[in-house]
Formats: sequence, structure tokens, C-alpha cells
Amino acid sequence: MHVWRAPTDPTVYGVLEVDMRKTLSWLAEINAIPGSRVTPTHLVIKAIAKALAETPAANAMIALGRVYIRDSVDIYCQVATDGGRDLSGVKVRHADRKSPAEIAEELAYSVAAVRSGRDRGSEATKKSLSRMPDFLLRPLLRLTSFLTFDLQLDLSAIGIAYDQFGGAMVSNVGGFGLGNGLAPLVPISRSPIVLLVGEIRERPLAENGQVIAAPMVNIGATFDHRLIDGYQASVMARTVIESVRDPENAFGPPRRTGTTSSRSS
Repeated sequence: MHVWRAPTDPTVYGVLEVDMRKTLSWLAEINAIPGSRVTPTHLVIKAIAKALAETPAANAMIALGRVYIRDSVDIYCQVATDGGRDLSGVKVRHADRKSPAEIAEELAYSVAAVRSGRDRGSEATKKSLSRMPDFLLRPLLRLTSFLTFDLQLDLSAIGIAYDQFGGAMVSNVGGFGLGNGLAPLVPISRSPIVLLVGEIRERPLAENGQVIAAPMVNIGATFDHRLIDGYQASVMARTVIESVRDPENAFGPPRRTGTTSSRSS
């Protein structure tokens, strides 16, 4: 107590281990449908959206010292651009109401727009920040967070939409060959959950008293303890694990649903 400063970080970290045997079979079936390309990351997006819908108290933000429940379940998906040297992202609104196939289709369109520079919101934000000297970025970001979240001002004219990060952030680090990863919360996002999806790898798994080799994925989970306690975290973790482990039971048999895109959502 006399050496360390008083704690100011509400972050809790954990790792979810998921058996992917049923998942890979389900993905193979749905991706055999023409035009469908659903990945484990899309399942994680849908799964955390389902968990937030079932635990609405966790779908919240803190503004001016008070807790506010979000009125929709939105998930922010981080996207690597410029060959992995830059990071941007897109938000899937009402992700709890969309199927994994609909999420995949919407993200395919939105990610292509971000990577090609056609996403107006992303490009406007980048241009606004690029004009600022480095020493002004920290106070500017804090001021922007205060204006948008605490005062709830509309800054869309300069490319900053209100609550543009949603109730959780998801990123795929497996695409970089990483099997594990943990990310910090992003204070300016007011998003209380960050999930990193690792690479699917064959790992030892105990089953019926035997050790077998099974395809497994690790999901690095970070959450804000001010909004989510141990009980809520365990309930949500169970939902995410079971939904990703057995998507047919969670979301139904593989099927292609109605077309959706970020243009209409």
C-alpha cells in the first residue's frame, strides 16, 4: 500500500477456451451456400451481441459519473488497414437481431469501404486527427469524448458520430497468426468489453477421462469492472462459449437469410 499508487484502472482480463469441432462443421455447411462467408469472428460478434442482449445492464456506458444503458446492441469490429500498419473499424448496429450470415455480409461491404477509403465517417475522422499536432492529440481526444458522451453533442459534421464504438469491441488477431491475445479497454470509446479472437489451433482437450487433440480457439476477454461484476461476466462468458462452440444450437441450422448491408442498417 505504501509503494503503489491507488488503483485507477477498472480492467479485468480473462481467456475463454472454445472447442471448435462442432463450429467448424457448421461453418463448412453454411459456407457451402453460394455467397456465404461466415468466419469464427462473425460468430464471436453474434455471440457477444447475444450475451449483451441477455444481460442488458452490461450494455452500458459511464457518463458524468452515472451509468446509462444503451438503447441498442451494437458491436464495433476493428479492421486492419494499410497492410496491418493501421487500425480502423466499423460498427454493426443491432447485432443481436442479425444472423451470423447477415453480420458477415454487412461487414464484408463495410470493411471493403474502409480499406478502399470509401467510408466517409472513417475518412473524415482520420483527416481531422491528421491535422492536429501530436501534443494536442491527448487533450483533443479527451475533449471529444467529453463532448460526445458526457454532453451528448452531435459532432458528426467533423466525422465523429455519437457512441460510434457500441457496447463491445471485437478484433481478430488470429489473422496475424496469434493464438492468444489480451487488449486494454479504450477509455475514449466508453465500450466496457474488448474481445480478441485468436487463431484456431489443435490443443490437448480432456474428454471422458481421455486426452485428445481438438481444434480450439482462445478468446481474450477484457471488461470494465465498474459495469460488469464477476457474476455477470461468468454468465456472459458462458453464453459466448456455448454459442461459438455449438452455433447450430444457438443460432439454428446453417441457412442463408435476407440480404443486409451497412447501407440499409
